[in-house]
Amino acid sequence: MKQATGEANLTVIVVVILGLVAAAGAIILPKILGNTIYVSCCNQSGGKWSNGYCTANTPTTCAERETMWKQYDACVIENGKHNANEKYRAASCS
Repeated sequence: MKQATGEANLTVIVVVILGLVAAAGAIILPKILGNTIYVSCCNQSGGKWSNGYCTANTPTTCAERETMWKQYDACVIENGKHNANEKYRAASCS
C-alpha cells in the first residue's frame, strides 16, 4: 500500500510540473512569435529590423519609405496584428 501511495504522489508531482511548464510556455511563446511577425514583415517590405524598429534598408526617398511602410502595415495586418507603425517604425517622413 505504501508503494502505491508513493507512485500516486509522484504522478501528481509530474502532472503539476508539466502544468507549470505548459503555463510558462503559454505566456512566453506568444511574445516570441509576435515579434517574429514584425521582423518578417519588415524584411518582406524591404526594410531592416534593427534595435526593435523597422528601418529603411538603404538611404531612400521619402516616397520609397512611405511605400515600404504601406507594405509593412499591410503585412502586419494580414498576419493578424494591429497596425503597429508608431511602436515599431523608425522615424518616417514628415
